[in-house]
Amino acid sequence: MSKRDELIEKYAGDLKTKLGVTPDMDLLRKVTIGCGPSIYNRDSSTVSASDQSEKDTVKNNFLMKKHGMSDSPKLMEGIEAVLEQYGKSERNKFRAVVYYMLTKHFGLEGNYK
Repeated sequence: MSKRDELIEKYAGDLKTKLGVTPDMDLLRKVTIGCGPSIYNRDSSTVSASDQSEKDTVKNNFLMKKHGMSDSPKLMEGIEAVLEQYGKSERNKFRAVVYYMLTKHFGLEGNYK
């Protein structure tokens, strides 16, 4: 099993145990691949929910740049909702899991077909 496949299994486990979500494995794989090499770096593979600049990066780079969404308060509300669902006390919020949840939250699955 490749390192990426191992990480995808780890992310699927997080979705099941911490979020109570049965993941669409095909979509999770595509979202994870879309994260690029950031998934292999300890710092960039996670999202800090307490850091506003980190949430701004998710909004600007993932939602606006990658998915072409227009800036609005709804974007940050969606990010906050996903981070809240992941759990404030959960230290390791994996970027691929957050992006997967945002993809589902905003109905962006069609962008990965």
